[in-house]
Amino acid sequence: MADETLRPTSSSSSSSSHASPAPQRTPSQSMRLNAPSQSPGHSHRHSFTESLRGMPPSPRANRQPSMSQADIQAFLNNPPTAGSPDPRFVGRDWQHIKVGELVDPEDLRFVELDTGIEDATNLLAESGAPVLLIRTDKTEKSAVATFDYRDLTQYLLFATGQLFPDEEHLAVFQNLAKKAQQEQKIPLRDAKSLGTKEPFITLPHSADLSAAIETFGGGVHRIVILKEGTNHAVGILSQLRLVKFLWENGRSFPIIDQLYPKEVRELGIGAQSPITINGDKPLKEALVIMNNEGVSSLAVIDNQYNVVGNISNTDVKLLTKSSSAPLLENTCIHFISVILSTRGMNDGKDSYPVFHVYPHSTLAHTVAKLVATKAHRMWVVENLTPGGTPSSSAPTTPGPGPAPHPTPISISHPSVPHPPHLSTSFSQPSPPFQPLSTTPSVSASALPGLHMSGRLSGVSGGGEEAAEREFE
Repeated sequence: MADETLRPTSSSSSSSSHASPAPQRTPSQSMRLNAPSQSPGHSHRHSFTESLRGMPPSPRANRQPSMSQADIQAFLNNPPTAGSPDPRFVGRDWQHIKVGELVDPEDLRFVELDTGIEDATNLLAESGAPVLLIRTDKTEKSAVATFDYRDLTQYLLFATGQLFPDEEHLAVFQNLAKKAQQEQKIPLRDAKSLGTKEPFITLPHSADLSAAIETFGGGVHRIVILKEGTNHAVGILSQLRLVKFLWENGRSFPIIDQLYPKEVRELGIGAQSPITINGDKPLKEALVIMNNEGVSSLAVIDNQYNVVGNISNTDVKLLTKSSSAPLLENTCIHFISVILSTRGMNDGKDSYPVFHVYPHSTLAHTVAKLVATKAHRMWVVENLTPGGTPSSSAPTTPGPGPAPHPTPISISHPSVPHPPHLSTSFSQPSPPFQPLSTTPSVSASALPGLHMSGRLSGVSGGGEEAAEREFE
């Protein structure tokens, strides 16, 4: 890795502390944003990851017929209803159902502390798992940490010069830079020592769901479930899995089922102000904001605060090859076009750019969308009239009639200047799609965000708000 890429600078910091026992992620006080230094005369040097490039291939051998945007809109307007509840849970108090009943050991994917970050990244992408459990060696069944796309995002920010460590971690950073220059493996134990870490939260498999709800209410995304009396991992419970369980079995739990017909604004959902970024801002700013604010996704908005897209930590897998360098310097709107195009190639269907609901949408409609799309959150937007004023007369759930086609984000093909020294390319098979030399033909001021969604007013998450409001 080039010296200019990973040259650390000193900065002082103060540690953040939790204000309460509830697990909370706090913004990193030990990292600061720095633009990577430029060296016009620098010639590209292969790094420890330079031979490692490309996107993982699609798991589908053949592309399936694409869905039209009208079909996608109809699906989003009328998400599937919950099926028959599991007879195991009929008549039981949902709060006392055991967390072990919701997890499957087959979902676990392990890596070791000495696993290289490039190998861990490949496993994360190829397995489709949202998180990998880190253990000390292959003989262990207990985990000591996790590795997910948030960790990968943070590592890439360090590697590309967007973040630098404080003095406490300066020696570690310099050691990693030396290993990179010598093309040595960067083990996870070193890569994870640089920045802030998400709390490693566990519960015994015999714990009640009420304990999981309380934990999720503190902002934790997932919980590692352990066999009672041991440190052996038997599963992972995520916010989305819990929401899906309560949706599919809601009729077995009257206290929850009675909430589904209520409107999200009545339940106080989406009342908080979400973190956003303007579509004209460079992608690197979005990644730094997500890292420093401890959020897993950002709403991308136009100049009128209408939602035009979403960028999440998971999307960082599109940045793990050196040819992706222009994306960091390009706009968030352009990156959204790349995300949607790549999903279409991999999944064999078009992707709708924005998942959103309205304040008058029912909880049932909102949760059904979360489950059907496997999204972690829905953006709550105001349904504006053509005159630009909020409308409250729209139906709670959109009707089954033909939906207007949202205006797509179009792209043109001029060349894009290469930013300096991105040397974070991970080994994967050849990419099926590489729209990396494109720039958007429209800016945030010209996007039809009003017709794509509406003016952002809040966010409905897959777990935090469910824990704090709906299911108390």
